[in-house]
Amino acid sequence: MSTKYRDMYCGDITEKKIGKTVRVAGWIENIRDHGGVIFLDIRDEHGVLQIVSNDDSIFNGLTKESAVTVLGTIRKRDEDDYNEKISTGTIELLVKEIEVLGASLHELPFIIQSSTSVSEDVRLKYRYLDLRNDKVHHNIVLRSQVLKFIRNKMDKLGFTEVQTPIITASSPEGARDFIIPSRRFKGKFYALPQAPQVFKELLMVSGFDKYYQIAPCFRDEDTRADRTLEFYQLDLEMAFVTEEDVYKVGEDIFYDIFTSFSDKYVSPKPFRRISYKDAMLKYGTDKPDLRNPLEIIDVSEVFIESEFKPFRNSVVRAIKVDDLASKSNSWFNELVEYAKKIGMPGIGYITVMSDMSFKGPIDKFLTDEDRKKLISLANLKVDSVLFFIADHKELVASKQAGMIRTELGKRLDLIPNDRFEFCIINDFPMFELGDDGKYDFCHNPFSMPHGGIKDYDNKNIEDILAYQYDFVCNGNEMASGAVRNTDLESLTKGFEIVGYTKDEVEEKFKSLFTAFKYGVPPHAGMAPGIDRILMLLLDEPNLREVQAFPISASGEDKMMGCPSTLSEEQLREAHIKIR
Repeated sequence: MSTKYRDMYCGDITEKKIGKTVRVAGWIENIRDHGGVIFLDIRDEHGVLQIVSNDDSIFNGLTKESAVTVLGTIRKRDEDDYNEKISTGTIELLVKEIEVLGASLHELPFIIQSSTSVSEDVRLKYRYLDLRNDKVHHNIVLRSQVLKFIRNKMDKLGFTEVQTPIITASSPEGARDFIIPSRRFKGKFYALPQAPQVFKELLMVSGFDKYYQIAPCFRDEDTRADRTLEFYQLDLEMAFVTEEDVYKVGEDIFYDIFTSFSDKYVSPKPFRRISYKDAMLKYGTDKPDLRNPLEIIDVSEVFIESEFKPFRNSVVRAIKVDDLASKSNSWFNELVEYAKKIGMPGIGYITVMSDMSFKGPIDKFLTDEDRKKLISLANLKVDSVLFFIADHKELVASKQAGMIRTELGKRLDLIPNDRFEFCIINDFPMFELGDDGKYDFCHNPFSMPHGGIKDYDNKNIEDILAYQYDFVCNGNEMASGAVRNTDLESLTKGFEIVGYTKDEVEEKFKSLFTAFKYGVPPHAGMAPGIDRILMLLLDEPNLREVQAFPISASGEDKMMGCPSTLSEEQLREAHIKIR
């Protein structure tokens, strides 16, 4: 490699180059004056090289993070000056000439190699500096490597990469669209895609057997650690397949990515299958962390006629933890306070004594028969503690039990960080009842109900299950997918249940309704989240750490200055008036 500014990368120079004249280029990471001997550390993407000179006039006016090109001779360092932390730690460059290619201001907003300790807002405002940090830079390099790996993997699996439109029509897919006003068509709007859902189904109608793309998705939602306004997914769809065919492809993709880019244990294929119903019962969530050995059990039957009114005729879940009786009162009090923070009135528990009797305020409400049932249901032992979570609503009891399970796992250090435990959650309910008393889709509205149109006619709405599935790892939803509903009558019926008329559905999804009349194959797919894959591989707390230029947690981009106002001329061209 040779250019006007360098003929070698800093990190590629070895002792074989001792005595040779080389030119390097990079940024000044450090400047040190040792009494007449000046040292610079020059950093490029491949490493760091120490630069040395006895002529301090050569370095006059240099500032940290300035971009420079340096010509000099490689020599061996004194053994006492070796730096084992860098690959070039036994050599240095005796400078002959140095040229500033891009000077940096004296005052930096933060020290580059300590940028991750600075507030996120400041880091993102100066993201181009933050990305010079080795750790942050590594995250983006790994992203590139993973994407390359994925594309090679999909090619080997026989998938065809197809790019679908970014400017498209608004459609009711579960989240709020980003809308784009049309200049040519007054009063009409485009939208950014929440996902390429309609397009990938149309590709199946078009005769593509296996489609994929690394697809950008846009959702106008409040941001959080694992969700932002723009994210990327490995979008894939397959024709003439069942959900099992998709499972095998998904298992292959996830297993190969995680074993290739991590030294941690990865659960073997096939991944464990868990129905939504069982997941909510045993783990209190449809995103269970299987590293946590604790499981939830249903003990409602014990309290049907209970004298303890908060549990009587309620949904009562319990979590057993063995060998916990020795914990201090303050430990239990802290757990009670946590329970209150998540909306519970507190948390009840009993401790099993040496004679298998119970200790705890709930014990006085139990009969001998109740105690026998609890010992049997929970497999209680001496020093076991049984925690109770109850509510009149099953979903509330399940979710609260799930949060208590997770909290216990953390407090007791039961969740190892040396493994990736995958599972597939399936058989999701097609619909869920909202707080407003109206039904909404539990998952993907284009999913096939188990019995097609028959399910809609013959079952209670809450009992209708769909061919929907999630891949889950360590408590994170990694991919979502479904067998698609190709029956137009059934598809329409589903949307009618959540409040759309037949005419509205046909208007919103005109392309699908027309295309499906020309020989639609059965098809299914899924969409692994690229950002979440990288979050887990890098053990990062949020997806902003794995994107090059992310929007901040508040939804602002202070680096680019958006969202921003538009000029009156721009607004008029788009036929928009600000109210």
